[in-house]
Amino acid sequence: MSIAVFGSINVDVTAYSERLPAPGETIHGTSYVLGLGGKGANQAVAVARLGAELAFVGRIGVDAFGVLARSELERYGVSTSAVAEDAEAGTGIAIIAVDAAAQNCITVIAGANFVVGEAEVVKLAAMPSPKVLLLQLEVPTEANVAAAKVARACGAVVVLDPAPAPKSGLSDALLRHVSVITPNEVECEALTGIRPDSVVEAAQAATILQKQGIQSIIIKMGAKGAFWRSPEGEGHVPRFAVAAIDTVAAGDCFNGGLAYALAEGRPFGEAVRFASACGALSTTKRGAAAAAPLLAEVEELLSRA
Repeated sequence: MSIAVFGSINVDVTAYSERLPAPGETIHGTSYVLGLGGKGANQAVAVARLGAELAFVGRIGVDAFGVLARSELERYGVSTSAVAEDAEAGTGIAIIAVDAAAQNCITVIAGANFVVGEAEVVKLAAMPSPKVLLLQLEVPTEANVAAAKVARACGAVVVLDPAPAPKSGLSDALLRHVSVITPNEVECEALTGIRPDSVVEAAQAATILQKQGIQSIIIKMGAKGAFWRSPEGEGHVPRFAVAAIDTVAAGDCFNGGLAYALAEGRPFGEAVRFASACGALSTTKRGAAAAAPLLAEVEELLSRA
């Protein structure tokens, strides 16, 4: 097995409008989409769409949203054999608003995602050892710590997307098992106190994260590209010029692409560039999981950039 994803599964209700409403305001939208989401599911689909061997561990509710989530995962080529059903907690959902500039705001109701725990860790431990494990923060921290321990004990690279970033910071118990962390600008500010508006500021934030014991850091800077630092060195990948219409899944597709490239054994800087292309392409399509690019699309963008 090349890649394992341990994390959340949601159904997304995405509303599109010219602008985002102000607090207390009601506005008319232009359209909506009902589809698969959750950072874990999005990353799993991103990996599957690239053609990598994949295992996905998560939990849904026994409800209509759960039926939809399982069906959508399988439609995208993600096995749901390790996706459990919870008789008490409902399937996680996300209410997403997207404006004409492709900016978004999201409210998540965790549901069954917050019941992920020992049973899921046991499933992960029973699987063939992955080369890369993808984690996010939409399931309990204790479960992520246990999953990271299992993966690192088998020699896997553990990649953490620290979203949503906790106000109290990341636990030492989790950080000591993380190989790579990939915050965006908002998460970087929450974790370091620095909003990275430049490469210099991103480098300063990376130093703070390295002092917390993380070997490799990638700071996703949106339109300003991505800054990376690892034992191989450091660098900056400029943004790819694409016509963005929806940024909802950009970070998840970035991490899926990163896992794919690292599992292939690519140099770290090259892996970041591949991941950046995946994230950029996802912004050219609407939806979350539905926006994940195919390998041929990524290779074509890289060839002309």
